[in-house]
Amino acid sequence: MHLPTLSKITLTAACLALLTIAGQGASAQTVYRIVGPDGKVSFSDQPPPPAAAGKASVSTGGRAASGASAGAGLPYELQQIVRRFPVTLYTAPDCNPCAAARNLLVSRGVPFSERTITTNEDIDALKRISGESNLPFGTIGGQQLKGFSDVEWTQYLDAAAYPKTSQLPPTYRAPAATPLVAAKPLDAPAAAPSGNASPAAQADQQPRNAPSNTNPAGIQF
Repeated sequence: MHLPTLSKITLTAACLALLTIAGQGASAQTVYRIVGPDGKVSFSDQPPPPAAAGKASVSTGGRAASGASAGAGLPYELQQIVRRFPVTLYTAPDCNPCAAARNLLVSRGVPFSERTITTNEDIDALKRISGESNLPFGTIGGQQLKGFSDVEWTQYLDAAAYPKTSQLPPTYRAPAATPLVAAKPLDAPAAAPSGNASPAAQADQQPRNAPSNTNPAGIQF
């Protein structure tokens, strides 16, 4: 009986079909963080209107890179795989399944980008992408992987034709993990009103001693 083998082949073919369909329509999964006039923060997969564009930050998931930067410095065959089926891993601190997923990718030499989920804004953005807040969460092209199963992740990586052993060059350096939602820059402190100037500043504003017959250089003591 070769039923297990046939089942495995059927499942792998199904994975490949899903990846192919997802890869054909995959585009950057963009999440916009929009700050309204009242200071309320919202997330949307639609770009903000021009009036609010200056207060929106963009977070991209799903594609590790785009254009010429995707797979730069990698062997040609691996570059093509990375461009068709980029891998993104979403993780949180102290998450053992997240570490297991990361270790699988590293051990196989799969180039991937990692997005960290640590704030409420990160969680809201993750829900926009995956529909839930469970971690780890991964994407291979447009295919979503929720939770971690070594068998499932391996099947999808195999279907995408990622090498079973690392083909990364010795000079390859994985990109650092980054927050899913970029931290909001702190506003610069407002300048103190002139009426509340510090004593030192007020002293600086006092007129300098004018030159006189007894102090022709106007030197202060």
